[in-house]
Amino acid sequence: MLSLSRVKLLKLGEPAENKEDKMTELKSRQRKRTKVRQRIKSQGRGRKLTVYRSNKYLWAQIVDLPSGETLVSGNTKTLGKKGTKIEQALELGRNLAKKAIKKNIKRVAFDRGAYAYHGRVRALAEGARQGGLEL
Repeated sequence: MLSLSRVKLLKLGEPAENKEDKMTELKSRQRKRTKVRQRIKSQGRGRKLTVYRSNKYLWAQIVDLPSGETLVSGNTKTLGKKGTKIEQALELGRNLAKKAIKKNIKRVAFDRGAYAYHGRVRALAEGARQGGLEL
């Protein structure tokens, strides 16, 4: 029987102490990201809406897949502090959709990377749909 004094419990989001645990975390995140991006590639759409999420802000951009050129971009940093982070993400999605429609972009694939489709990431996608984009 194991004594509790010898068991090390890791909290969610706690950094790994040894190199092996850190590599496992990185590989896991990389696998998730690759899986999402392979699905986008197989759909054969020409553009994707990519997301980067930090603790404070959210960045998003629409990228043309063949050329790798950024067509439209935005972030919650420039929106200012209006409402909660989820409300800001919703507004960012609407703003991106408006900019994209001006450039005659109506359909994009949603690249959430390794992030779960939940919270701010989901709000961004919903905002983009409300703004008129097809994801």
